[in-house]
Amino acid sequence: MSSTSGKLLHKSCLAALIGTLACSVQASSFNRIASFETTANLPADKAWSTETSAEIIDVSKDGNTLIYSDSPLGGLGLIDITDPAKPQPAGFIALEGEPTSVATSGEYVLAAVNTSESYTQPSGHLAVISLANQSVTARCDLGGQPDSIAVSKDGKYLAVAIENERDEDLNGGALPQFPAGYVTVIPLAMNQPACEQARKVELTGLAEIGTDDPEPEFVDFNSRNEIVVGLQENNHLAIIDAAKGKVLNHFSAGAVDLKNVDLDEERALTFDAEQLQRKREPDAIKWLDDDRFVTANEGDFEGGSRGFTIFSKSGDVLFESGLDLEYRIARAGHYPEKRSGNKGVEPEGLLVAEFSGETYIFVLSERSSMVGVYKDTGAAPEFVQLLPSGVSPESAVAISDRGLLATANEKDLLEDKGPRAQVMVYQIGEQAIQYPQIESVMINGRPIGWGALSGLSADPETPDTLYAVNDSFYRSQPSIFEIDASQTPAKITRRIPVTRDGKAAQKLDLEGITPDGKGGFWLASEGKTSKLVPHALYNVNAEGEIKQEIPFPAELLAVEKRFGAEGITRIGDTLWVAIQRPWKDDPANIVKLLAYNIADKTWGAVRYPLDKPADKGWVGLSEITAHRDAVYIIERDNQLGSKAAIKRLYKVSMDQLQPVTLDQPLPLVSKQLAHDFLPDLQALNGITVDKIEGFTIDAAGKGFAVTDNDGVDDSTGETYFFGLGKM
Repeated sequence: MSSTSGKLLHKSCLAALIGTLACSVQASSFNRIASFETTANLPADKAWSTETSAEIIDVSKDGNTLIYSDSPLGGLGLIDITDPAKPQPAGFIALEGEPTSVATSGEYVLAAVNTSESYTQPSGHLAVISLANQSVTARCDLGGQPDSIAVSKDGKYLAVAIENERDEDLNGGALPQFPAGYVTVIPLAMNQPACEQARKVELTGLAEIGTDDPEPEFVDFNSRNEIVVGLQENNHLAIIDAAKGKVLNHFSAGAVDLKNVDLDEERALTFDAEQLQRKREPDAIKWLDDDRFVTANEGDFEGGSRGFTIFSKSGDVLFESGLDLEYRIARAGHYPEKRSGNKGVEPEGLLVAEFSGETYIFVLSERSSMVGVYKDTGAAPEFVQLLPSGVSPESAVAISDRGLLATANEKDLLEDKGPRAQVMVYQIGEQAIQYPQIESVMINGRPIGWGALSGLSADPETPDTLYAVNDSFYRSQPSIFEIDASQTPAKITRRIPVTRDGKAAQKLDLEGITPDGKGGFWLASEGKTSKLVPHALYNVNAEGEIKQEIPFPAELLAVEKRFGAEGITRIGDTLWVAIQRPWKDDPANIVKLLAYNIADKTWGAVRYPLDKPADKGWVGLSEITAHRDAVYIIERDNQLGSKAAIKRLYKVSMDQLQPVTLDQPLPLVSKQLAHDFLPDLQALNGITVDKIEGFTIDAAGKGFAVTDNDGVDDSTGETYFFGLGKM
């Protein structure tokens, strides 16, 4: 297929993306069935606070044991997936160095191990490990710093990319930096490497960029024992004959014109810039068949085209995804705004696997923590779905005969009090796609960008019409989002910018929203005086223009703490505001519900009792919404994962809401448990998120809840949006 026809196919698929959810209807789908935290494989002498990771993953020949490389811990972790819904720790194998890749060969595991003392003196070896004994049985000196490895489909050869990577801090990381990299091909006998027969395949003199300094990064075999190798920094690709140890063909990975991309890290999602002739600089590479392969174009200093490409081994571009994946990820609320100036969603890992006679392409987006699933058609791939995948998916493996997929997610956010590294397991079946639960639509060829939803309210007259606000993560783009909750997933159909004097309003941290009864809204902003962000309420019209600002009174600001307004609801002429945590004048585990009377412009309050933390951390409020004769209040702890305990909805009868002025002793209300959100947050078998932040009841009496994904910054990026039925 010619490059031109590939472009035409891409355009037709992109047109389908703009108009519909997918290029085709797919009956089978993947859903996550389990998550495994790598800390479960820590050796007995290591504390839980020890950094771990899951990077490159493979599976035993019987399909019951996952093996992943753990670079910071210096070894391999094993997971028993005999019951894939309940993965169990199966041991840790220490290696003498940093594992960079792993592959299985019969009953053995082969691990590439980096032992380099410096960039100029690279070294490494291949460790041969008996899976049965969990011990290293042999080592092969590789003569340089290895990156990826691959075993041929017939088990005859092992290929190792000896990258000899450059020092990114030396001369701005520019090439050349010696010594040069190469590929090593090692014959396998009885599933073990015949190290003495290793053959070095030189790659110098091929690429126009860094001609004398190739840095091979990824290798893969087709069934003809041809190796495709990617030279990421050189923006080049080569095909090697494994038996002869010779380069058969090589060509540039080329460049792409990207239009309507987000290039500024200004805390706004704009998708209005362009990158012309952006080098692909692919990372992972996988064969689709004996004549075609696909690349994940993560990029390095000069590139990264934010998508994936299908090449023929003769060098023709058969398909270019362009911004298809990035736009889909943005619609799902996973676009990593803090990476806009670099490489956007950064497609890094790849897997090609067959399930029930269909070939699937899994594209792993490092920065958005998502996996794009496409079906190979021989022409333009058909989009199937997005999979949420921990934090920073690095690699994936399929156990096709069991209908299973596993991803290794390398990021350990221990220092940021975030999720630990994970391995996640998915299963294919004839079932509804569970994620995303909310996504935006395309407007004029671009996605409505969104994230960090922090408050939720309902249209007072139209069922299933909801409104949400984003918080200060998007400080340059404060917004109200209109949501159609009648669909699955729910649809963000419109973004209403919050403006002041015709410009995006500044110094806001929007945490609550409620209709004002006149077509507009009241918004609650959580302040922080030290950063000149006022604690205040704002009245905006239907177009989002700020018409009135109500600052918190002086007597309240005198006892300020940083955790302020987290929700707002209107009852007649009174705005009720939930304050997240105790301020200086509050007793322990007691917070205020503030009351502002719009008519007479007076402030009052009552007090609300918090649950005590189950273990550590704090408990606070996240939302308040009025319905009939009660207000509903979200109460949550700040814990996630296995430590998450308090994610609850409480009910307070309205007859208790009798505010007194702030200079009087405040009455204490009582509460009644209305719903426990914890099962809802665990239903997708991922990392239990901490921030359940929005709740509302629509005009038909149905409850809806939403979580805050922190703008995909040091988080999984997952947003849960779900209904609770009639309240």
